[in-house]
Amino acid sequence: MQRPARKQGLNGQRNTMLDDYGFEIYEENAFPIAYLLTFRTYGTWLHGDERGSIRRNGNNRYQGPKVTTSVPLMDAMAEMQKGPTFVLNSEQRECVEAAIKEVCEFRNYLLRAANVRTNHAHAVVSATMKPEKIVNDFKVYATRRLRAEGLCFPTQNIWSRGASTRYLWKPRHVEAAVDYVKYCQEDVPFEFRD
Repeated sequence: MQRPARKQGLNGQRNTMLDDYGFEIYEENAFPIAYLLTFRTYGTWLHGDERGSIRRNGNNRYQGPKVTTSVPLMDAMAEMQKGPTFVLNSEQRECVEAAIKEVCEFRNYLLRAANVRTNHAHAVVSATMKPEKIVNDFKVYATRRLRAEGLCFPTQNIWSRGASTRYLWKPRHVEAAVDYVKYCQEDVPFEFRD
């Protein structure tokens, strides 16, 4: 068998390995290079919101159907809340970011980027672990730290259920996610650019 060919990347970018048929060769790993994790504070993004949302009814698939915009649905969801909406102030944001760093240090995860906003947090993390466990640890540590420092009420809901977990299999996707987390925190959603 001959040695795999290399394809020259655009604008002198890193070369890509090709197989005998000209297709890109990918490493077969059980875990991606990194995850882009996003989790929201309680009550800040409800079903029916114009930004869209996904229900946990089996349709939670990449580019799957989303809950359509509906003011009555959003109002109904707000009425069903078990407590007030939680928005992070600057001191709380610093506390949450410190908790994310603490988790990564304690669990030996590689934290590539983190950014805690008023209503959500992003992290790009490399770990040989399912992303749901990582996000759960972030939420638990952050909640514990916020309560210990007296930055929230003892029984207050801090986080919404679930999280967005994006698998980053390619180095360029990791770089794009880090750039997004550090520098692109407006209302522009993260998208892969292949």
